Amino acid sequence: MSSGYKSWVLLTGFILFYITYLMLGALVFSTIERPVEDMLKTDIKALKEEFLNQSCVNATSLDTFLKRVLEANTYGISVLPNSSARSSWDLASSLFFANTLVTTVGYGHTTPLSDSGKAFSICYALVGVPFTMLVLTACVQRLMHLVTYGPISACRRRLGLDPRTATAMHFAVLLLLVVIGFFVVPAVVFSQIEDSWTFLDAFYFCFISLCTIGLGDFVPGEQPGQQYRAIYKISVMVYLFLGLMMMYLVLRAFHRMADLHGLTALFQLPHCDEDSDDREPIVKAGPEDQNENDLVASAKPLGPASKSSYNTIQR
Repeated sequence: MSSGYKSWVLLTGFILFYITYLMLGALVFSTIERPVEDMLKTDIKALKEEFLNQSCVNATSLDTFLKRVLEANTYGISVLPNSSARSSWDLASSLFFANTLVTTVGYGHTTPLSDSGKAFSICYALVGVPFTMLVLTACVQRLMHLVTYGPISACRRRLGLDPRTATAMHFAVLLLLVVIGFFVVPAVVFSQIEDSWTFLDAFYFCFISLCTIGLGDFVPGEQPGQQYRAIYKISVMVYLFLGLMMMYLVLRAFHRMADLHGLTALFQLPHCDEDSDDREPIVKAGPEDQNENDLVASAKPLGPASKSSYNTIQR
């Protein structure tokens, strides 16, 4: 079995294990939190009925009712008839929560209700966050050969461009495609699906999510009566994973370009390719990946002597 074939098998195994990890986490979260959520819903319903049956509403009972309603609302529980039917901890919602947890997006619209759920979240994230970074890094390493080294080498051969010009042109095209494919187009889709979202709201959601800021003021699939909510949630998960992968790819491409244009030397930053350990892929590459060597050879440090290296994507 060739080394290139082994690398793809290993990467596929990583991705399948990652999906399995998300599914197991979703099952555990749903098992732990669903009963607590149902109990809270029952309490709120009983409190509402008791409030309505009172012949006279006094200030104390009203304050108590509002306090309990606000507390429940922070956990995604609403007393409105159209909102109480859906659960924040069904399998699809739990899977969405697990995904936002390990990708560090963390919208905060849904949080564990029980102490056991909070404890499991800590343990789950301790393993899930670094493993997610590992999977993203492995995928980005493979994509770099397909969408970075190959196109740059083709521009140099066919157009006769020098390495700096070819790298700058490639980065501009890559950035434009990512903005259109992962910001503009998804924003149009979200603005059509979410009735209360404008295009700016949807674009804002895409930016906040893919930058892993995750403010939580806009969360898809939370409006009452959302059709195909489970499929919608899973589709957003796939979008977030692919979007994060492309964001990492853009950052790494920018780092390569900064080396060629002397920005790393200008700001006294370590070069992306100075350390051979940084160039060793997480998933071993095959003969088809030799295009990287041509680009690395033309990207020798333009500034002072070598320094200890860092790379926010490969670490």
